[in-house]
Amino acid sequence: MGKKKKEQIQNVFDRYEKKYVMDEKTYMAFRKELEAYMLEDQYGLHTIRNIYYDTECDELIRTSIEGPKYKEKFRIRCYGTPTYDSMCFFEIKKKYKGLVNKRRVAIPMEEAEAFLIDGVEPSNPNQIFHEIEYFFDHYDIIPKRYIAYDRIALYGIEDPDFRVTFDKDIRSRTTNLTLYVDDDNDYLLDEGERLMEVKIADAMPLWFARLLSKYQLYSISFSKYGNFYKRQLLHA
Repeated sequence: MGKKKKEQIQNVFDRYEKKYVMDEKTYMAFRKELEAYMLEDQYGLHTIRNIYYDTECDELIRTSIEGPKYKEKFRIRCYGTPTYDSMCFFEIKKKYKGLVNKRRVAIPMEEAEAFLIDGVEPSNPNQIFHEIEYFFDHYDIIPKRYIAYDRIALYGIEDPDFRVTFDKDIRSRTTNLTLYVDDDNDYLLDEGERLMEVKIADAMPLWFARLLSKYQLYSISFSKYGNFYKRQLLHA
């Protein structure tokens, strides 16, 4: 494996996120309106697969559902169908008074598995990876839930940091917790419904606020992991 493949890429994001659920008809009309202001990113419709980690007694998600000022979670993410040579992302996502801070590092799948299964550090571990190691040690977390969805992402023509994503077919399972398989899942939304996430680094554009008003779209508190977990408790 070449040196470039082993280099870890780390990213830090700070932003506010607003979430909205809409039906198919509203989605089609709203997407049409966005064409004047936003462009679809290079990936088009793509699948995102995640494995969320938590303590044995689900401490992180239970705390999150209670709605504290500060909460955090850890997940492993990949894009599309992974292979043994793919890159995956380790992500710590923190939220304080509505501001989301995401810290993530890209690691080759081979090295990610070596760390997760045997505790072997990847080559050239960086600062964010050491924060993730501390997170594992502090909470003693284990894989708890697989969540995947199909996403289209848009970015602003005038402000590329303004992003809007649409997720459909949000699905999950608590068995066979691997990123390599996307079968035997339960679905969260009704057929045709989409979750729109608005990611704001500074302020929401006025034109977008007007569109929300025109289509009578109102932000809601919506956690994919949290909603699946609450459904799990109802059926326990």
